[in-house]
Amino acid sequence: MSTAPFMTPLESNRTDAPAGLRIGGDWTLAHYARLEAEVLTQRDTLGSTASVDLQELGALDTAGAALLVELLGSQRLAKLAKDAPGLASERRALLQAVGNAIAEAGDAAPVKRIAAWREFFGQIGQSLEELCQQGMALLGFIGMTLTAMAAITLRPKRWRITSLVAHLQQSGLNAVPIVALLTFLVGAVVAFLGATVLADFGASIYTVDLVAFSFLREFGVLLTAILIAGRTASAFTAQIGSMKANEEIDAIRTLGLDPLELLVLPRVFALLIALPILTFIAMLSGILGGAVVCALSLDISPAMYLAMLQENIALKHFLVGMAKAPVFAFLIAVIGCLEGFKVTGSAQSVGERTTSSVVQSIFVVIVIDALAALFLMEMGW
Repeated sequence: MSTAPFMTPLESNRTDAPAGLRIGGDWTLAHYARLEAEVLTQRDTLGSTASVDLQELGALDTAGAALLVELLGSQRLAKLAKDAPGLASERRALLQAVGNAIAEAGDAAPVKRIAAWREFFGQIGQSLEELCQQGMALLGFIGMTLTAMAAITLRPKRWRITSLVAHLQQSGLNAVPIVALLTFLVGAVVAFLGATVLADFGASIYTVDLVAFSFLREFGVLLTAILIAGRTASAFTAQIGSMKANEEIDAIRTLGLDPLELLVLPRVFALLIALPILTFIAMLSGILGGAVVCALSLDISPAMYLAMLQENIALKHFLVGMAKAPVFAFLIAVIGCLEGFKVTGSAQSVGERTTSSVVQSIFVVIVIDALAALFLMEMGW
């Protein structure tokens, strides 16, 4: 049966004895509000040498023990709990545990506040370090992939044709509609903007050259690579990451098979075949979109459009665009597979690595394309 908590002065026959305190009743959370007010009152009047009697202490929980620590102090309460003869062992242990915990928390050094500029540059340094680590991991994985490709190229029995065809369908054939539609619309937009701007100079006829140059050299391969980076690299990461989370890759190693040869190479070869084909389709679709706008807005017939392409556009522009496709395909496939192998085992990790693979693939594609454009421009190609 619960009893109300109390704190009453100790009776003493000595007039020179310091004031003491008798503590009893149930010191629990239900009485916390009333006890807190009394503790604040008694704490200022209770001397450090005054005697305290805990023998009548009833029910006790951590809230009540914390109030007793606030009233008496952790060291004093631990000594009283140890010396009190009539105190139950479980209450003695609780008082000592709460007192020690509060004492350790009070002794902890305050957290030192870091200056804003130091934290800013620290974040920059951490980001650069992570970027370098990712770059080194990517270079190492590229080396492993090239080694595995060289090892099986001359050994047809180790080619996994079924897996290659399946990934070729998923990465290439299924992506044709979205690639063709997007590049057709972009080609139409480029032609419309070119016609609008060039009309001020009386050079609307050069809209044909603008569309052809932009799609053969840059837009065809770049838009296709970005689409594949968002569509296929994420799929590669999610597939391999799910296998990593389900410990299927460990099972593959247990069977004596190489995950790199079984999972990575079919995807790399499939993308090496699919991306150049998709790039060619993107070039045709973009040029077709430009032809539609030229026919509707500039009265340039399809025959005249094709004649201008044959007369003004050299073959090297087409070759420059197509030469970039295998490089982009290899990097997208390798990044997607590498991020899949980095999954740690949770669904959150799969999502984070999928996002990372898309971001890294698009970033690498744009950077390589920009560097290639600058190099080709300097070389006069």
